[in-house]
Amino acid sequence: MREKILVIDDDEKITSMLRRSLAFEGYIVFTANHGMDGLKQILENEPDVVILDVMMPQLDGWEVVRRIREGGSDVPVLMLTAKDEVSDRVKGLDLGADDYLVKPFALEELLARVRVLLRRKTSEKAETQANKLQYQDVFMDLDTREVFRGGQRIELTTKEFDLLHLFLQNPRRVLSRDIIMEKIWGYDYSGESNVLEVYIALLRQKTEEYGHKRLIQTVRGAGYVLRGEG
Repeated sequence: MREKILVIDDDEKITSMLRRSLAFEGYIVFTANHGMDGLKQILENEPDVVILDVMMPQLDGWEVVRRIREGGSDVPVLMLTAKDEVSDRVKGLDLGADDYLVKPFALEELLARVRVLLRRKTSEKAETQANKLQYQDVFMDLDTREVFRGGQRIELTTKEFDLLHLFLQNPRRVLSRDIIMEKIWGYDYSGESNVLEVYIALLRQKTEEYGHKRLIQTVRGAGYVLRGEG
């Protein structure tokens, strides 16, 4: 899938040059010649990287990046400026910019920085997705330890959460009682012999609230499986 780049700069020569160069590299390119149009295009086109000029009339690049971050967007922003002052670079980075490039710049360097920002975004997205699990309408966030089904939050104890986590890691795979006990309670567990059955019942009760269909099925003589009915 081709990445989308938005160039926001009031200098038509620069936007034209970057449009051609980035398109030649295989990117989908959008341009805006002032900050308000740039903010509008971020909402409409959801770019993967924004190349943003600092010195623009009406709404400068610093104000644009501030509004981007206040709006909740984490799109990578590469700022362009004619000033090579540390205070300007720090200001942009403090407002939420990801990188900085001083004009005049070498095109090869700009393209390299865009590639770095795209790789970083892909890596962060993969890491975020790795901390979230979903099966049908059951959603688990490992960072916040929250669980939802059909948009409704489910309050789980630590062991209930761990048990559901194990099932979500192994959807449609039959897990034997021994495997579950080992993973959740450990080798040396010596408590009640029916503890697993009790927790399965509790987990079913909570995940089937509000009329939801059963997802944790019993496979006689084999164990349990996370699988929709039918």
